[in-house]
Amino acid sequence: MMVMGKLRKLLFISIAVAAAGIARAQDIIIQNKNLVIEINNRLQTTINSVFAGSSRLMDNFSSSEFLVTKYFSAKEFSITKKEKKIIHDEAGNGVEWKFYGNNITYHVEKILAIKLYDNFPDAAYFNVEYINHGNKNIPVIKWVNNQYNIIPSTDTTKFWSFQGSSSSTRADWILKVNPGFYKKNYMGMNDADYGGGIPVTDLWRPDAGIAIGHVEKVPRLVSLPVDYDENAGTASISEEYEFPEPYIFAPQDTLSTYQTFVSVHQKDCFATLQQFGKFMNAEGIKPAPSEDQAFEPVWCAWGYERDFTLQQIISTLPKVKELGIKWVGLDDGYQQAEGDWHTNKEHFPNGDTDMKKFVDEIHANGMKAVLWWAPLAVDPGSKLLKADPGILLIQKNGAPQFITWWDAYYMSPTYTGTISHTKEMINLFLNEWNFDALKMDGQHQNAVAPDYADDHNINYPEEACEKLPEFYKMIYQTSRSIKPNAVLEICPCGDCMSFYNMPYCNQFVASDPESSWQVRLKAKVYKALMPGTAYFGDHVELTDDKQDFATQFGVGAVLGTKFVWPATGVKSKDENLLTPEKEQLFKKWFALYDDKMLSKANYRGDLYDIGYDYPETHAIEKNDTMYYALYNPQFNGILYLRGLNGAKKYKIVDYFNNIDLGTITGNDAKLNASFKKFLLVEAVPLN
Repeated sequence: MMVMGKLRKLLFISIAVAAAGIARAQDIIIQNKNLVIEINNRLQTTINSVFAGSSRLMDNFSSSEFLVTKYFSAKEFSITKKEKKIIHDEAGNGVEWKFYGNNITYHVEKILAIKLYDNFPDAAYFNVEYINHGNKNIPVIKWVNNQYNIIPSTDTTKFWSFQGSSSSTRADWILKVNPGFYKKNYMGMNDADYGGGIPVTDLWRPDAGIAIGHVEKVPRLVSLPVDYDENAGTASISEEYEFPEPYIFAPQDTLSTYQTFVSVHQKDCFATLQQFGKFMNAEGIKPAPSEDQAFEPVWCAWGYERDFTLQQIISTLPKVKELGIKWVGLDDGYQQAEGDWHTNKEHFPNGDTDMKKFVDEIHANGMKAVLWWAPLAVDPGSKLLKADPGILLIQKNGAPQFITWWDAYYMSPTYTGTISHTKEMINLFLNEWNFDALKMDGQHQNAVAPDYADDHNINYPEEACEKLPEFYKMIYQTSRSIKPNAVLEICPCGDCMSFYNMPYCNQFVASDPESSWQVRLKAKVYKALMPGTAYFGDHVELTDDKQDFATQFGVGAVLGTKFVWPATGVKSKDENLLTPEKEQLFKKWFALYDDKMLSKANYRGDLYDIGYDYPETHAIEKNDTMYYALYNPQFNGILYLRGLNGAKKYKIVDYFNNIDLGTITGNDAKLNASFKKFLLVEAVPLN
């Protein structure tokens, strides 16, 4: 047995070396399943994989963790010692390697700790410390972790990527990367009221991919840049933190970076994000319990815009009910001002009494009511701001932080006055008015800027950013204490939703998608991170042809619409008119939704690569039946239906058009098909 153990160990090392092709005898090789990390005697690394069919991700060692100071960059360190020990912590059982290295030129020591966990294969978690052994202060500009130069594919699209930052461009989160591409991916504020996101960057080729990010328990103001210079032979990724002011690294002090990770995978970013979500769950950032009501279809009165009338909405309720929709949403326009959330006289002549009667009318029709709300926003002329000017989040220059669209200001999420006001409003909405759900809307919700006010219960300006999730936790807990089944939706218009806010809502949303593609890619992201949470596809009128329910349905999203009926005579509103032709189509989709309920089933994001597979395919598993959704302007060819049981035969049905497509076996799951725009296929086992 001892001999066999040695043989296995030798085989393991030889596989890892072969995968990289560049290791030397003195290099150290560590591995977690398919991930191979090589470390040379200068504390430089390469990352590669041993996936079947994959080629090298990196050719050369890189100084992957280093300091940039005012006077020099500390990149190379001579290894002086290495340690290995068994560990057990929140993430489970594993091994920690520790490498010590010195930079004798600048008298800086580097300690690189790498943790590998049994529960998290293909990944490694990094902690880096630096010690100033010199006799002078060193002004540090930034630290960099996990900087890797990745070999491109030979495909026309060199890489596909996931990049989890947010800005006012409302860009796709899953996008192509070719020569000439650069994106900083800053996790702080990229515009006055856009920021935050998911602290992960993933770059993949058809054969394999590599991802990096951080696994801190609070949001951090880091960047995850992707840089593929048009003259470079590789694409570069890294995580870096730039200090607001140069950090004075004093003699004998220790500087620690945030905990970061690297992982390898095949297919698209789904595996990366799924594992990231599971790791953060183990660290204590857990999704909210799944709420059944959050999976019911939604109609929103926003089709009538801000100048709605109550009679317009009430007259539409029978049609909403007839379509089988369970939720009615009241949107922007009912309030006196942002911050002053009691009703205005224009829409509610008798004030809050009219609002309660309106909610009672929705309930009398057998439906539930959801209210639009923009927390953290307060208008310059509002009564709230006049009563408590200290409620504002303050920039370094002393000015309040501005929110576009509503021409409002940010409130401080940590200020006692903000918290007490917010609790009062939740009681008004859910208890006094009797709404059943809250749609928290606005791009400004995703992140906040550092707060320089003196009395906002923080120790340093950036703590406002780190504590923002606690504000949403308070909203979630307060709401559910009033209504135990309340649905809470955070809709950060166009942002890549902050991962740290996600545990405090029980419905995600496509959040003002700019295309059907965005609805689908956001589904893949959210269902990887927190698969039990309902995903609302937003108003179907925001999709490519204003009625692309196939996109919402096929990825397991909750259906939604903002149709108006009857016609209003206003062009912008009647663009969303429910015509007789539309009504017939809408009825079909909502009936199909109730019949299949794919939004609650298991989304199999591991089966298809959203970038490289053709046509774009999504799969959902419900009991022993597989559902496939395929998207392409026009397709004619062979489809590969993955994830079927090889020992079974399946009946294949185009269930939207009710067309029998024949039978296939699980071990030869190919299908000749032709379609335009979409094809929804059901594979039902026959044995």
